Amino acid sequence: MPLDRRTLLTLTGGLAGLSLSPACRAQGDSAPTPLPRRASSEEGAAHRGVCAISSGNGLPATERAMELLRAGSDALDAIVAGVGRVEDDPNDMSVGLGGLPNEEGVVQLDASVMHGPSHRAGSVAALEGIRNPAQVALAVLKRTDHVMLVGAGAKRFALALGFREENLLTEAAREAWLAWKANLNPNDDWLDDSQVLHSRGERPVPYTTGTIHCSAVDANGDLAACTSTSGMSYKLPGRVGDSPIVGAGMYCDNAVGAAGGTGRGEAMIENCGAHTIVSAMERGLSPTEACFHLLERVVARTRRPHLLDARGLPNFQLVVYALRKDGAYGAACLRGSATFAVHDGRENRLLEAPGLLPA
Repeated sequence: MPLDRRTLLTLTGGLAGLSLSPACRAQGDSAPTPLPRRASSEEGAAHRGVCAISSGNGLPATERAMELLRAGSDALDAIVAGVGRVEDDPNDMSVGLGGLPNEEGVVQLDASVMHGPSHRAGSVAALEGIRNPAQVALAVLKRTDHVMLVGAGAKRFALALGFREENLLTEAAREAWLAWKANLNPNDDWLDDSQVLHSRGERPVPYTTGTIHCSAVDANGDLAACTSTSGMSYKLPGRVGDSPIVGAGMYCDNAVGAAGGTGRGEAMIENCGAHTIVSAMERGLSPTEACFHLLERVVARTRRPHLLDARGLPNFQLVVYALRKDGAYGAACLRGSATFAVHDGRENRLLEAPGLLPA
């Protein structure tokens, strides 16, 4: 009989390797990824001017966003177009086409956007069959008086606007889901899905709490933020994480800055993650300091036993990103180290986000 999740955790040596892994890519994908360069907090804090910042899977997003910013595009249109490149990538299992499904094998997508100059937001949650949820969220912002649409209503809205319905479950994601199903046990529960490493032979079952986040500031100092995801892998149908929640998965205040995050969405929701970072920048903290401020809050407020390691510290990963109105940027992660993408108008590159806790 397959082992239950907690026993499997013990036998596989704990949680760190899983929670620190970047967004999953399809097995067999060998596309080269630039090696990250260690970020300097002084470097990010000293930057001024146009900038696009994204999660570690976001080099295509920052590249496209900067192209459009240079051409005079609105910052929000630019980052949504950039995020669309990652949503369209079937090898990125954390978002859009090819995203890992829920426990029933259905891909459900979430996204939110926020426009600094107008202070308006749009979001969608539990959207099925539409590969670009960030574009649908942008349409909610531009074409309705609402902020969030969910489930069947969000899908009907997208179809009415001409978005194409398609099967988002790729063969690689389907095989991963089947392998996950094969390791289920009657004693399983839903407490620690985000922490469990299921094994199949010598290879782990692909799992991600990954996401694509992108924020940008244009030459006028106008800001925008966007976060898009397929959510926690093998989640309960209808589970909504932080990505579509304004103030949690992303937030933007045109007088201050923008922020977002990837990783355990429940922690971002419970700590109003992105809003907390922007508020910290408003009080005078640098972008990197503001990121660490949130992570310290998460550590202090995480108390559920199954979310703590043997030292009593959070056993999951968060990576958070901050961009100030003047172009200064920063990022940090909860455990170990992580990567983030930044295009500062001169170069598009991966940098290393420092960690608050050891791996």
